[in-house]
Amino acid sequence: MAWFIPLLLAIIFNVIAYLLAPKPKKAKPPEVKDMDNPTADAGRPVPVVFGTVTVKGLNVLWYGDKSKQTKKVRA
Repeated sequence: MAWFIPLLLAIIFNVIAYLLAPKPKKAKPPEVKDMDNPTADAGRPVPVVFGTVTVKGLNVLWYGDKSKQTKKVRA
């Protein structure tokens, strides 16, 4: 009968620790994470960019390596 009291105390302390533990915040849905990648939608205009700019929500059919390339042009 002496083993029953420590077992009961251990269960009670585990329940209290679970109730007092910080709850994890909800993660963003996967749709929000994919918004920065280019998409192809019919009827959406394709921007023409001259110079150095950042275009958010680019409308493209295919993209590969997301790297920056600098090219010199003789004008």
